[in-house]
This record gives sequence, structure tokens and C-alpha cells, in this order.
Amino acid sequence: MPRRPRVLLDVNVVLDVLQRREPLFEDSASLMAAVESGRCEGLMAAHTVTTLFYLVTKHASAAVARVQVVELLRLLKVAPVDQGVLEEALALPYGDLEDSVQMAAAERAGAEYLVTRDRAGYAAGPLPTLTPGELLGPGGRGLATTRRRRRMRFRSRSHVSAP
Repeated sequence: MPRRPRVLLDVNVVLDVLQRREPLFEDSASLMAAVESGRCEGLMAAHTVTTLFYLVTKHASAAVARVQVVELLRLLKVAPVDQGVLEEALALPYGDLEDSVQMAAAERAGAEYLVTRDRAGYAAGPLPTLTPGELLGPGGRGLATTRRRRRMRFRSRSHVSAP
């Protein structure tokens, strides 16, 4: 059996699913389904959790945010953000500190790829970036053989409307 790739999901990929943002939802939800089925190991940076909680609370409620974060924590592992990650992030050639922290957390956690819709924002980083579609598609390292819609536990709850 081939080794499962370890990938860190950028906050925008997770938000695509939580907010059901079309036309981005299908690829991002398929990636989450691939994580859920064990075809890849999914990570999210620690600060992604607090960002998601804030955004979901702002656009829905704290109760909805809590449910969604708990379900995400069952699905994705958390890549720590500590002083070392922050120092590494500050040394990266990015103008956006949040992007730098995502990349540094991914690298420190042993991710092979950072999965994002903002590939240009991560171009100078130490890890390759892929969109969800690139990871899942025919040229996407063979992660998925089929791209069927799958109802996931956390998608069955209320979703957050896009701001």
C-alpha cells in the first residue's frame, strides 16, 4: 500500500467547505473526504482553529463554531505554532505573516504539501503547494481514483454563509 501523503490545509480550503463556497466547495470537500477515508493525512495549523472559530461565530454562532471545530479536530491533526514556528515564519520571504506561519507550521509538522487556493502567495516557500483539485486530480500524485461527493460529518451541520 502506498504511503499516505501528509498535507496541511490552508484556512481558505477549510472555509470553502464550512461556507460551501461555490465553485470551490467540491474540490475542497473531496479533499476532506480523502482525509476522512485515510487516503491522506490532513493537518491544520493551530492558529487556523482560532481563526475558524472567530469567523464561524461572527457569521453564525458560537454554538455552531464549537460543533464545527470539534468535528474538524476529529478529522485533522493540529500542526503546532510555537516560538520556533513563529521565528521560522518571520524568516520566510512573505509579506503576509499568516501565510508565513501556515508554511512554517506545515514544514515543522512534516507536511509534504501545503494545500491552498493561494499558490502564488506561497511561491517562495520551502514546501510545494497544490490546490485541492491538483492533489485530487489525475496529476495530483494519484491521491484519488474517483471524485465522488461524500457527505461528511461536519458538513451535515449548519454552514456559514460567506461574508
